[in-house]
Amino acid sequence: MTEREAWAILLSVTGLGPVGFAALLRSFGSARRILAAARRPNATARLAAAGTSEGRRTFDRPVADAIGELARDPAIRLASLRAAGAAILTLDDEAYPDRLRRIELPPPVLYVRGRLDVLATDRLVAVVGTRRPTGAGRTLAARIGAAIARAGGGVVSGLAVGIDGSAHAAVVHEHGPTIGVLGSGHLRLYPRVHAGLAEKILAAGGAIVSELFPDTKPSPDSFPRRNRLISGLADATIVVEAGERSGALITAGWALEQGRPCFMVPGPVDSAQSAGCRRWLREYPDEVRIVAGIPELIHDLGLGGGAGHPAVAGRPTLEAELIELGAAARSVAMELVRGRTTVDELVSATGHEVATALGALTLLEMRGLATGVYGRYRPAGRLASADPPRAPAA
Repeated sequence: MTEREAWAILLSVTGLGPVGFAALLRSFGSARRILAAARRPNATARLAAAGTSEGRRTFDRPVADAIGELARDPAIRLASLRAAGAAILTLDDEAYPDRLRRIELPPPVLYVRGRLDVLATDRLVAVVGTRRPTGAGRTLAARIGAAIARAGGGVVSGLAVGIDGSAHAAVVHEHGPTIGVLGSGHLRLYPRVHAGLAEKILAAGGAIVSELFPDTKPSPDSFPRRNRLISGLADATIVVEAGERSGALITAGWALEQGRPCFMVPGPVDSAQSAGCRRWLREYPDEVRIVAGIPELIHDLGLGGGAGHPAVAGRPTLEAELIELGAAARSVAMELVRGRTTVDELVSATGHEVATALGALTLLEMRGLATGVYGRYRPAGRLASADPPRAPAA
């Protein structure tokens, strides 16, 4: 067992937090020595005494008993740890992300699949929001994520359905770096529907991160912890849509506690999905900044002069791909970006026959540029992050 694995196995004990673990490290010198001590006679009393910090006991005797039980038979935990295929980063490692190291009580261990250097990307921005976004909110999250990637930054989010997934997917299509932070262990990836997106993030050079032991199931308590990591890994946090009780507001609160800038999209005044954003903008005008537009946001994030990510060799631009598909598909694509969602709306806006519009939609779906559910269509892939075309000058 390596020292990193010993850290991970010890921190999998329920009730042993960062303060108690740090007290044990001070007493025994290393995680492997803690486990060795826990296998000796009368270990419970010795561990409980060593777990005292500044005159205060950091964990109780049942936790000390659990450490001893685990130390005597660590094989099952060790097998789960190795099955996850994740790198283990401890606070002692140089590769541990500096942004996260600076927050109060950073997690002692991170489990990372993917590229470790992504955690040190020069500018990382958290993009979060509701799991039940409007179509406009989903599109805006994709546009923001793509704009950050084009400007040379990376995106952190929670891999949840809705706003998170849209932001991740847009960055993947731009071949920029994105980091998904789990509210579960790697072997219990949640939501399962985003297992494919997680693999795409990894294939594009991103990372999937958790502070939870790999076989940990998601729970109501694990997501606020996850939100603390999302903001802690980022230089700034953007909330695209959030209702009055959205978990995205927890992420915003963590960002402010960690001294990081927080931005919010106000949304329409009657939109329930943006009610939390509007309230925060009204109640915390000195702490929360408004997203007045994507160019303005990129400037406010300090990304305006970014060099961006290099184009993928041999890959046509979105405009070239649309031209290749033909005029009908291009015009339908532009109307999808403008927010038209039904065949009737697309026919009215483009002047095409119904059959022509349906044929164009089929072409776009085959290229991964559109998706349809129950008769409503929306942009997908690279098209989801495209800026709406400007109206012709009067």
